[in-house]
Amino acid sequence: PELHFKDTIAAGNGLCDAEAVRILTDEAAECIADLIRFEVPFDTLNGEITLAREAAHSVPRVIHAGGDATGEHIELTLSQQVRSRPVKVLEYCLANQILVENGRIKGVKALDWRTGSVEEYGCQFLVLATGGAGRLFKYTTNSDVVTGDGIALAFKAGAEISDMEFFQFHPTVLRLPGVAPFLISEAVRGEGGILRNVEGHRFMPDYAAEAELAPRDVVARSIVYEMKKTHSNRVFLDVTHLPPRLITTRFPHIYRFCWDHGLDITKGLIPVAPAAHYLMGGVKVNEWGETNVSGLFAAGETACTGVHGANRLASNSLLESVVFGKRVVERTKMIAQPAIMASTPEEELQTRQGLREELYFLPERQPLPTIPPLNLPNLQSLMWDKVGIIRSGESLSQVASILATWCPFPTPIDRPSYEMNNLVLCARIMTEAALLRKESRGAHFRTDFPQTSPAWQRHIIFKHKNAFD
Repeated sequence: PELHFKDTIAAGNGLCDAEAVRILTDEAAECIADLIRFEVPFDTLNGEITLAREAAHSVPRVIHAGGDATGEHIELTLSQQVRSRPVKVLEYCLANQILVENGRIKGVKALDWRTGSVEEYGCQFLVLATGGAGRLFKYTTNSDVVTGDGIALAFKAGAEISDMEFFQFHPTVLRLPGVAPFLISEAVRGEGGILRNVEGHRFMPDYAAEAELAPRDVVARSIVYEMKKTHSNRVFLDVTHLPPRLITTRFPHIYRFCWDHGLDITKGLIPVAPAAHYLMGGVKVNEWGETNVSGLFAAGETACTGVHGANRLASNSLLESVVFGKRVVERTKMIAQPAIMASTPEEELQTRQGLREELYFLPERQPLPTIPPLNLPNLQSLMWDKVGIIRSGESLSQVASILATWCPFPTPIDRPSYEMNNLVLCARIMTEAALLRKESRGAHFRTDFPQTSPAWQRHIIFKHKNAFD
């Protein structure tokens, strides 16, 4: 746990919440044991769980299932566990409003997108676990449903949103014409994969002592620089020097996907480029997953626990979900007992001593006279080009004005309009936070402020001006 703690803190570039990281690393083994009891089929060798090394980890410690399909196996196993229990699951529903009364959660409204009907559900506790906001970007590893819904809902309900300027771009995503972005795992480089530009030059040693195993933000920016230098839209990941059996058994999913698209990666190079992958920011929570709105919790990528800081350590996301997800459940059990209610979420949040925090509201901006029409391709291209891996004050200001001009929206009536509303709101918070942070740190890089500044070792938090306070 101590080495894991140090690696996570180092990757977070000065913005990790040390207490949250300590919880993650200390409680990891117990939560992994829970998954084993649930029969997640983790990979083993001679009866022992196998450990792999990934970027910015000092030792091999990452466990996998199905070689390179860990998330899928965990999701399927836990879904089966839920369905085997008396848990009511409402499918084809989109939560569209959190109901708050006297500063406490009262319930949630949800749209059935098949019928168009809206139902209201009362609750004592509400847990938001809707993922991040990866569909903001033209190129992303995220699925179509990752539209920032939980973050937008929480913001409109009065919850604080933190660290939204930090979005992680995975360095190695398959780049083939007509093929949707497909993640080429960090573990491929952990096993010895080499990055080459289109001229065949291995370039990562030119940028970092750790070469291919440098933190993700460093590798992603280095790839962008190489693509610009070589006037190309991709680089190559080379595993041809590795034993073919290692590739086919360690990365069966990647091998099969590439094979199905005409690539034998045991003999040929893999064309890759960065893509949007993971949001470090989100709904600000304490160590129990509580927000500043009583009864409202967040977990997984929707939450900002403080674990990741400015740059997430590879494979800490699934671990964070299970560790802090479990703590959310434990907390709801505790505060269901009246004697525990003496401590409010606001007081709990303030017990997390450490870095300075600054609270902001979304600013009023002068509408632009002419802007592109609001649609998903225009939004994704705008965010990719101007609020992506490499940013500047000029590009961020331009985007902030366009986003403000797109608001306010007509009242959403269906799933696409609700999701667009949520995406644009997340985009506004992200862009304004990136404008405020006049430095480069972790996944946030600005050409006009390329250095890290000690003055900016603090968190930027946004809150809805007109929400319940």
